[in-house]
Amino acid sequence: MNDRGRGGFPIRAFVPNAITALALCFGLTGVRFGITGEWPQALACIVGAGVLDGFDGRIARLLRAQSKFGAELDSLSDNIAFGTAPALIIFLWSLQEAPRFGWIAALALAVCCALRLARYNAGIDADFQPHKSAGFNTGVPAPVGAGLAFVPIYLWLISGNELFRGWALVLPWTLFIALLMISNVPTYTWGSIRIRRGWRLFALAGVALLGAALLNAPWMTLLAISVIYLALLPFSIASYAGVKRRRAAQAPTAAPVPPPYAAD
Repeated sequence: MNDRGRGGFPIRAFVPNAITALALCFGLTGVRFGITGEWPQALACIVGAGVLDGFDGRIARLLRAQSKFGAELDSLSDNIAFGTAPALIIFLWSLQEAPRFGWIAALALAVCCALRLARYNAGIDADFQPHKSAGFNTGVPAPVGAGLAFVPIYLWLISGNELFRGWALVLPWTLFIALLMISNVPTYTWGSIRIRRGWRLFALAGVALLGAALLNAPWMTLLAISVIYLALLPFSIASYAGVKRRRAAQAPTAAPVPPPYAAD
């Protein structure tokens, strides 16, 4: 009798789900550090969750271990690690000083992350997804949204200027990122990036330098990545518009409808 008959569970099916659960733990641990006011550690936990989130799906496909359970667990983990946890961290860091509306802005970030994930899950089996079929995301992905929401904290950690911690700045920024997450703005995906054959070594060197920068100057590096991502949004919108125009031009022209028959 094989392992399946004895109720065995293949280790390859366990690995991606374990990584997803670990990302969930990182997100919740970020809240713990936020409660104690250890802001660098709180942000590091969310960044760590984002790194793990980037690997679990790829590892599942590599090991051919995709499952409905894994997809649901990944969605729940993303909602907590990149919606609930960042919202609580930002609230504890700044928005709790905002009269009346601070908690509402924090809720907006968490709720918009949940709505984004629900929209993704609802459309995952759709026959046609215009943005995805063209190699684009719809709106800002949840891990990226969490990273962008922390921009004021990056600036505060870099400069020490309390201006960046003021709720009058943090509140509108949080709402802006929340809206980007549920928007229909087409954004670039990793799959849409193509590296020319002659640039592979330069790309590898760039990744190595990026890793070194994250270790030595994490907040400056994350701020730079956030600024570059936001600067690329107009280009992604223009690129998707170009794809739509090319598709429209290549679409077969409908055959003309013959006139109704008229008797002599």
